[in-house]
Order: sequence, then C-alpha cells, then structure tokens
Amino acid sequence: MKKKVIVLGSTGSIGRNALEVLRGLESDFEVVGLAAGSKAAELVEQTNLIRPSAVAIAQTDQLQEITSGLDYSPVVLNGPDALVRLVEEVEWDCAICAVVGAGGLAATLRAVERGGRIALANKEAMVVAGAILMPLAKRTGAEILPIDSEHSAVFQALQAGKRSEVRRVILTASGGPFRTFSEEQMDYVTFKDALRHPTWNMGPKITVDSATMMNKALEIIEARWLFDLRTDQIDVLIHPESIVHSLVEFRDGSVMAQMGSPDMRTPIQYALTYPDRLPCPSARLDLFATGRLSFHPPDSTRFPALRLGHEVASRGGTTGAVLNAANESAVELFRQGAIGFRDIARITEKALLEHDYIAAPTLTELLAADRWARNEVTRCPAC
Repeated sequence: MKKKVIVLGSTGSIGRNALEVLRGLESDFEVVGLAAGSKAAELVEQTNLIRPSAVAIAQTDQLQEITSGLDYSPVVLNGPDALVRLVEEVEWDCAICAVVGAGGLAATLRAVERGGRIALANKEAMVVAGAILMPLAKRTGAEILPIDSEHSAVFQALQAGKRSEVRRVILTASGGPFRTFSEEQMDYVTFKDALRHPTWNMGPKITVDSATMMNKALEIIEARWLFDLRTDQIDVLIHPESIVHSLVEFRDGSVMAQMGSPDMRTPIQYALTYPDRLPCPSARLDLFATGRLSFHPPDSTRFPALRLGHEVASRGGTTGAVLNAANESAVELFRQGAIGFRDIARITEKALLEHDYIAAPTLTELLAADRWARNEVTRCPAC
C-alpha cells in the first residue's frame, strides 16, 4: 500500500521541492493533505494538480480564494488552527513539516504526539521546544528525520558507527553572501543584497539567516536536541562550495562526510524513503568540475550569531524560544528597512540578556517567552 503523506508548508521552498520529489515517488507515496499559511493562489494550483483529500490555509481572509479556485471538493480547513486540524483529522503515515518559523511549532508538536514519521524541515520547532519534542517522540514512537541538508548529512554519517562512538559533529556553512565583507561593509548591506545567496535557492527568511549565520546558530541548537549532543561536540566550518554538507568525527579519528550537489531534493527524499535509497531527480555531483573543496574557521566577531547559538544550546530553557522569536522579528524589521543588517544579531542578543529565564519551561511558558521577545523587539527595535 502507498504511504500517505501530508505536506505542511507546501507553498514554501522546501514544500515545493518536496512535492517534486513526491511526484517521482508516486508509486510508493500518496499526498493526502496540503497546508500553507498564506499564498492561496499557489495552494489552489497545487491542490488542483495533486488532488489531496484535504487542504488547509491559516490566513482567514484567503478562504474564499481557495474555495472558488478549486475544481473539486476536498475538505478545506481555515484559520489559525487549520494546520493542526489537518494533522489531527487526516490519516497519514508521514508528515513533512516545512513551515518556516515558530508558526509551525503547534502542528509539529501535534504530529509528534500522533506518532509516525516526521520529516522535519522546521528547525525552529526544535530550537524552541527540543526539550519537549524529543522525549515526546520517544513516548509516542514518532520517528523524527531531518530534512535540513546539514542535519540530514549528520544523520547519514552517523550510520557509520554507534552514537556512543561520536567525538564531534561538524556543521558546514557556505558563509553566505557577506563571507568576505568587513564589519564596515556590512553596515551598508540591504535586504536585497542579503537575498543573493551564492549557492542555495531558499526562501527570503532562511536566506537572510544564512547571511547573518543565524541559520547556523539555529542548526547548532537543533543538532544538540536531534542527536543528543553536548554543546562542545558541535563545531562549525565555513565551506563556500557547499558540497560537504556536514561531517561526523568518531573517537577513532575517522571522519565521515556526506557530500552532494547543493540540492534540497536529496535530503527530502532520504527522509521519506529511509533506510532505502532510490533514484532522485537531484543534480549529480561532479568532483572534477568542482575542482577543489575549501574549509575555513568561522569569524564570530563579524558573525556573532554563532556565539549565541552555542550559548543557547548550552543553556537551554527559554533561551531557544527567545533567540528564535527575536531573530524572526528583527529579520522582518530589516526587510522593512527599519534596522541595519548588523542590528539583527545585536537586537537578538539584547532580548536574550533581558528576558526572564526559566530553566525547565512548560510549553505555555515557551510560548509566553516567544510572545515577549517579539513584542520587545517590535516595541523598541533601536534600544
């Protein structure tokens, strides 16, 4: 029987790639649910093409556009809880959680509660609530497999040995468009400049996070929870070619690297078909054409987000929720032109320093910390 799949965040970069992968796996997988926060026109187009049994959109003022645009009659869910209801009301075997930002936390949490396979691209859910999600997955039998290229690479490399034999994990980073910029040059970069990623084609928020290297800070925290690592077991290397997606060093000195062209379809498909490897539409790696692979230590002075990532991974508690929420709000202010590029990390760090820290928060307390950070950044971005 075909495995039933729901795609949360189907209109985003990861969601679109996931649907392309699933088209190539249609003999084994059936898409039974699609969900998006907004982008009604694109969601209608996807729905009419794929014809799932249910579709969900969070934006309440886009319901009419959905219902009028569909050429058949699936279940249509609408409102702030639409994604959660899709998870609850549709029968599925695998949930692709690809909603960007903390907005995907509730649906991801509900999917883990239900069990099954969770193909996780929403790193923010793990950053905010990894201490809740991972124990919950153990209780329900949910299988959380990462879609992020770096964490998928770690997961794949870990197959070479036992977890107890791991010395450290090395996450690679392209360095983004400002890898060689001085601090002074970064004072003048614009939102449009930050969207010019040298190797990856991603959504705007993730691309800005790559430029500040906040994405790597979030990945440090996610790796800590996904793979049950100490903070001192997680390192970062700048690798501009984006061919080696991450490495795992074992205690005998062996280093396993997962390599491939920078194409998100590979980790997406692996999360769906694991432990099997099937033909994939992703670009093939040509090492001869690549020519050389280079690695450099990161500069935490020009990119202070890396330091914040290690601090949050080590401290835990409410810090992940505050880091993520403050960064999301600061990125939006940068998009609006209200703050400069380097202000993003500064504002985020200020929120971390000033929030009321709770070491072992409940989900309610995590959500309250998230709201506080967003309000604080929006209220006084220049403070």
